[in-house]
Parts: sequence; structure tokens; C-alpha cells
Amino acid sequence: MKKIGVIGIGMLGNAVASHLVNSGFSVTAYNRTKEKTFQLKEKGVKIASSPKEVAENSELVIIIVRDADAVKKISFEKDGIVEGNHDKLIVADMSTIDPTESKNISKMFQEYNINKLDIPVMGGPNVAITGNLVMMVSGNKKSFDDCKNIFEIIASKVFFLGESGVAHTIKLAMNLQITMLALALSEGITLVKKANVDPKIFLEILNTTYFKTGMSENKAFRMIDGKYEVTFTLANLKKDINTMTYAAKSLGVELPMIKKAEEIYENAVKAGFGNMDYTSIAEYIKKINE
Repeated sequence: MKKIGVIGIGMLGNAVASHLVNSGFSVTAYNRTKEKTFQLKEKGVKIASSPKEVAENSELVIIIVRDADAVKKISFEKDGIVEGNHDKLIVADMSTIDPTESKNISKMFQEYNINKLDIPVMGGPNVAITGNLVMMVSGNKKSFDDCKNIFEIIASKVFFLGESGVAHTIKLAMNLQITMLALALSEGITLVKKANVDPKIFLEILNTTYFKTGMSENKAFRMIDGKYEVTFTLANLKKDINTMTYAAKSLGVELPMIKKAEEIYENAVKAGFGNMDYTSIAEYIKKINE
């Protein structure tokens, strides 16, 4: 495969499309807000006027949009992906959506004889631009095998997990970890600050222990200084938390901590932190302690 489409040019979509065109692929992109595609056009990405046009000019179409409703809209409505169907077409969804919705969408694509793979990733645009994402894949195994070489350019680690929906289940569980780690660091920083202790000492000690994380080693020091380079907005994480609680309810699973986190992040969005990086939850915890 050499012809790839990307639908949804947010921060992640922009980085993925840029990396693919820099890697020698023919890339066609579409975004509802056309202004977001201008930078890609300068890099040699072809800009389409519809998802249909992306599909017509691609062997693999990667979807990176906000939620399941957006996936269905660009896939099945007027000028959607299915209207550009052809024999070689495979669709891969990198959006973070509910696993049950993912299965239903896969079935809808099957009605058009199109195989849809789930390919959610871990890592933001800063690692996507160099092809160092971690990708979880589920769906049709033959389609995965056909696309594996492309996925290994997008991601440094690729895990094939089996039937449709599994990858999105793992993705939600991973984002649950992000949610809790950001909160734990925020509360730890706030606690030691209130005790008139330099929070950098807290982090230095934490990072010498078994409990250190990539977040505590990289983002946490910027959280102390109130510096938040946006890689994933707090509002988008809140959206994913809503999906986690919905999925848990569907499975009959009680997850008390994520339910509480949902409330905290919702209040942070209402307080005006939604467009900041998700680690700005530290600012919300600081605000309620002033």
C-alpha cells in the first residue's frame, strides 16, 4: 500500500499525516474545517473536499475524529467513505470510542464489504510526528496483515489483539490510567506546597522509586511551574472519561474512582480549563484550595 487517507486533522491527525507523507506515502486528507489542512497541503498532502474523495484515492483510510457519532457521520452520510468504496479499500479507526459502538460500526462497514480495523494509539502528536506511537489493533486479521507495514511506520510498538472492539477496550483502560496519574500528581503537588515544601523535592524522590511514571518524569515538573504544552486537551480526556463510565455501565462493572474523576474533570472544564492540556487538572486542584 502506498496511498493513504487521513480524515480528521486535529493535532494527532496532523502529526500522523505529516509523518506518513515524510515517509514517502501518497497522503490524501480531509477535515471539516478546511483551514486545519493548509499546513499539510504545503507538505505535499492532497486535500480532499469530502470523505468520499479520500476513500476514492486511498487504499487505507485512517479516521481520527472526536467520537462514534463523528465516525458514523463521515463514514455513512452523504459523501461519506462508503460512497468512495472500491475493492482495495480498508478503513482503520484511530478515534477513542466505546467498544460496543466500534463493533456496530464494523458491522455497518461489512454491509459494504469493507473491513474496518480499530487502531487506537497511546502517545500524542509529539511522538506521532516521529512514528513512535504505541498502537493497539483489533479486527480482521488479514486486513491487519495487509496494513502492518504502514502501522509499523506510524507506531514503534503494534499489538494485534483479536476481534473488533478489543483495542478500544484496552485504550479506555489506558486512558483511565492517564486520568488517575494526572490527578494523583496534582494532589501530591498541592499537598506538599500547602505544607511549604518544594514540590520538586517530592518529584525527585518519587522518580527514584518504583512508582515513577513517564508523566512524573516529564510533565509533572511543568505542572509545578504552570506550563502546559497542549498535547491532549482536558476536555478531550473528559470526553474519554464519559466513554469509560458508559462502557463500565454497559458491562455491569462498578468503577468508583473513575466516576469520581468524571465529576472532578467536569468541574475543571466548567471552570475554564477544557482547552488546556489535561495536566492542567493541577490548576483546578490548586484553584479549589485557594
